[in-house]
Amino acid sequence: MATSIQDFHDDPRNAQIRIWVNGALLPREQAVVSVFDSGFVLGDGVWEGLRVFRGHPAFLDEHLDRLFEGAKAIALDIGLTREALTRAVYDTLAANAMDDGVHARLMVTRGVKRTPYQDPRAAIGPATVVIIAEFKTAKPETLEQGLKLFTVHVRRGAPDVQDPKLNSHSKLNCITACIQATQAGADEALMLDPQGFVATCNSTHFFIVRRGAVWTSSGDYCLAGITRANVLRLCREAGIPCFEKNFSLTEVYGADEAFVTGTFAGLAPVRSVDGRTIGAEGSALPGPMLARLQGLYRELIERDVAARAAA
Repeated sequence: MATSIQDFHDDPRNAQIRIWVNGALLPREQAVVSVFDSGFVLGDGVWEGLRVFRGHPAFLDEHLDRLFEGAKAIALDIGLTREALTRAVYDTLAANAMDDGVHARLMVTRGVKRTPYQDPRAAIGPATVVIIAEFKTAKPETLEQGLKLFTVHVRRGAPDVQDPKLNSHSKLNCITACIQATQAGADEALMLDPQGFVATCNSTHFFIVRRGAVWTSSGDYCLAGITRANVLRLCREAGIPCFEKNFSLTEVYGADEAFVTGTFAGLAPVRSVDGRTIGAEGSALPGPMLARLQGLYRELIERDVAARAAA
């Protein structure tokens, strides 16, 4: 049965969480937004996912950089400073007594509209800001068995259509890719760029390992992933050859290892792509390169969280 890298085991504590909505911490059942909200009507907004370790969101500065860059690109005034958003995140964690095993989503939309119409000038108030923090971690069994990927017909678009660098609420192309992969019995969709080279997955970034080197896409047609960037950084620091480049499915099928990256699950192994087993049949997961990178990534998180705690 197909799963998802975003799957998790339900935690009963999530029924009682308090959610930050425009400055108020509300019980889950009362945390609502208007049916006229730009995010509901049009998917007009930007967001970030945050993983929390020992009470601190890892790589928060990088996530806020991307959030504010995306907001500026779509002429969206968040209405809060970085410092105010940071306090809101920590207030949400404190209100829920959250420390570890937590994933948070910070969402900003253009706010309430006077009528359900796309023109941004129809917005009649400030931005809507919501922070949902939940007790949630990736299923360990998914990480142990590895993911099955399926290459879908849905392509990553060019920037002049919808810039893939925007972490926007509008994710319909990724949703349709996910649907096609799921119906094919896979866990995640592998998406190509307009030229047919490997770009990214529907909710994660994609890497392969060939002859001791780590490859990922050129980055031209994918989100500027925080975890993706950290993996490339770790490779360079550790002297591991790494390349952002164009490569084809033929090179994927012949890879020694493959893995995906994302804030929620970190670095997760890929078992097969389009029915082709990656690496030797029956080989253990994670492979040696991924196991090394997972260890380096844990150390990087520790350094980032320690620095935030000391600040």
